[in-house]
Amino acid sequence: MKILALILRLVAAAILLQTLYFKFSAAPESVYIFSQLGLEPFGRIGTGIAELVAGILLLIPKTAFYGAVASFAIISGAIVSHLTVLGIVVQNDGGLLFTLAVIVFLASGALIYLYKETGLSIIHKLKESKKTKTTI
Repeated sequence: MKILALILRLVAAAILLQTLYFKFSAAPESVYIFSQLGLEPFGRIGTGIAELVAGILLLIPKTAFYGAVASFAIISGAIVSHLTVLGIVVQNDGGLLFTLAVIVFLASGALIYLYKETGLSIIHKLKESKKTKTTI
């Protein structure tokens, strides 16, 4: 399980982090995508920052669960954008960006499942914290 989790973390992080160059350098492809979404330039830069944070969290074992949740949320938005506005194929990329998004989505979802004990522990701590605050 540890090896599988490591592979999933590395795959998701690599995909998220390799796209940062395009977002932060205002590559024509990224500008086109975020212009189509009506989010250029702030959406492009904001998404890049969020993906950077998620990618870093995925690389650190103790924060991998948080990175998986963040990347799952971020990439869900990308997939919805592809399915509703952009299309599967963007500027004749053969569906590459969509495929990479699906890979990150699946890897992140699998990581959330693999680290479910961490997630359940967080929920339990939040519930206990809430109970303590209401009884004081």
